[in-house]
Amino acid sequence: MFRFAAIAAAVVMSMPAFADECSATVEGNDAMQYNVKSIDVPKSCKSFTVTLKHVGKLPKASMGHNWVLAKTADAAAVAKDGIAAGLKADYIKAGDPRVIAHTKMLGGGESDSVTIDVAGKLKAGEPYEYFCTFPGHVALMKGTLQIK
Repeated sequence: MFRFAAIAAAVVMSMPAFADECSATVEGNDAMQYNVKSIDVPKSCKSFTVTLKHVGKLPKASMGHNWVLAKTADAAAVAKDGIAAGLKADYIKAGDPRVIAHTKMLGGGESDSVTIDVAGKLKAGEPYEYFCTFPGHVALMKGTLQIK
């Protein structure tokens, strides 16, 4: 029995890992960069989960990152209002209806996930932008999201 279990484990470990099509991982670093510039959400997804990993070492007070999603037309105003909200509010204006989804503000080594109700919050053909609302980061830390 042990021999069969060992062989089965070896076979499973050698199989390729398949990413879930209804999720994405985005990394932010101490150079104010996301490693992903665009995310395509399949129409077939009922929900979509984004995991943000801060792969840097600096604390959130000096180099924090979050992942915020809004319609492209709202992105600049959401980022501006987020700065005014401050670090304690994760640089997100409380109750802002323009914010579709967001993670918490992260320091180096931390991660957080957010799940979006695709059918209830996103529309095919609508341009969306994701970005970091830490002061000054939005200029470099942004990308596009679309339903495909």
